[in-house]
Amino acid sequence: MTWEPERLDDQRHLSEGDPGGMLPAVAASAAHVRTGYRNAVEARVDRLVGQGRPRAIVVAGMGGSGIAGDILAAVVGNGAPLPIVTLRSYQLPGWVGATDLVIAVSGSGDTEETLSVATQAVRRGCTLLAVGAPDSPLEAIATQASAVYVPVPVSGQSRANLWLLAVPLVVAAAALRLVQADADLFERVARSLEDMAHRCRPSSESFVNPGKSLAMHLAEGVPIIWGSSPAAAVAAYRLACQLGANAKYPAIHGELPEVGHHQVALFDGPMAERDIFADTAGRTIRLVVLRDVEEHPQVTRRREASLRAARERDVPVTELTAEGVHPLERMAALIGLGDYASTYLALGYAIDPTPVSAITEVKARISQ
Repeated sequence: MTWEPERLDDQRHLSEGDPGGMLPAVAASAAHVRTGYRNAVEARVDRLVGQGRPRAIVVAGMGGSGIAGDILAAVVGNGAPLPIVTLRSYQLPGWVGATDLVIAVSGSGDTEETLSVATQAVRRGCTLLAVGAPDSPLEAIATQASAVYVPVPVSGQSRANLWLLAVPLVVAAAALRLVQADADLFERVARSLEDMAHRCRPSSESFVNPGKSLAMHLAEGVPIIWGSSPAAAVAAYRLACQLGANAKYPAIHGELPEVGHHQVALFDGPMAERDIFADTAGRTIRLVVLRDVEEHPQVTRRREASLRAARERDVPVTELTAEGVHPLERMAALIGLGDYASTYLALGYAIDPTPVSAITEVKARISQ
């Protein structure tokens, strides 16, 4: 597989190379925000208020469904009066009990790890909120437990339905008065994603298309993706996941200031060396920093120092700054751009971004 950037402006290639429609799926993000909000309201997630404020919130989900929990925690922020934990496993922690809220999220509605946790939550008497496909095993568990269930019209790969799954969680948090999030906020997020879809549309050429430009930065290197706040760190993790699933491409992610205590050492390693006399470029690291307007002052100092250290060692650097007032807006802007970049990176390598054959193979072997 070779990287050919000219493929990104070949409209025929972009169409034929994406038979599963990942680019259109990414472009549907704005509609997913509106649908997720509408379905959450129609499902009456505000009924959770009748159970009182929980002691803790545990979000169970895998893959993109798990990222919905990370989004919730970042939106509520450090000022939350309770812990919000994302659980990516089969087992509900022993400390979770009847005073806690468990949110089970599964795009397909049949993710075995999530079903296991949802079942345990019901047995322990936890309040349960579930989000997933209609008429699914997850809905059956929620219905039997008289729990709130938000059915969402997922289609295609679960990772392309992030906002359908994440928005109902934020609506629930707003109902519990953990965060300010009203209809106007979700409309602003939707409009921001619509603007991103317009700027990153396939017909927009690489030199003005931010999604294609970021893909070109990432190509032929190993990205180290840092977020400068909890919100930006979620976007960094999402980008690393999307690079793996869409482009089958490796990436490292982390959050400042933590990465300054270990990952910064990579600037002095073998992957940071560049031979300017080589006939072909070697695979070297590239630092990608996702910046947030809400940075701790010391994080800003560490970010600036780290960037200076990288540039002094000739490590290529890409900086992206989140746009928007609310944390959800800023996350959406960064996540939307990353979703496009990962898809264009796949297409630049002539890789179909939709299938994940290795994941499918592993699941099949487990089920035998």
